Amino acid sequence: MKKNAIEEKSFSFAVEIVNLYKFIYTDKKEFVLAKQLLRSGTSIGANVREALNAQSKKDFLSKMNIALKEASETKYWLELLVATEYISENQFLSIRNDCTEIEKILTQIVKTTKNNLKN
Repeated sequence: MKKNAIEEKSFSFAVEIVNLYKFIYTDKKEFVLAKQLLRSGTSIGANVREALNAQSKKDFLSKMNIALKEASETKYWLELLVATEYISENQFLSIRNDCTEIEKILTQIVKTTKNNLKN
């Protein structure tokens, strides 16, 4: 079964988040922020997957909106982690760029779905 772009990107991003979590948790001994990042960063893909199996277009839109909110929250945790020097600027820029790309795709999906529901 072939996955679509947002499903693939959000899954790959979740893998990046898990690996970053392991680094922050194990090497930096930061547990609370690491857990917050893990929850929001992996939730993006989980909500995308739920949306793809939605019972209706409204359900699809709701799950994609949640995924978008989780992406925004993930960026917050990443910004906080770099500002407090738990991750390097290079680690931050790489994963933040991936998160921004996912946000852009989700924003377009949400806008298109909203427009389709109006028509």
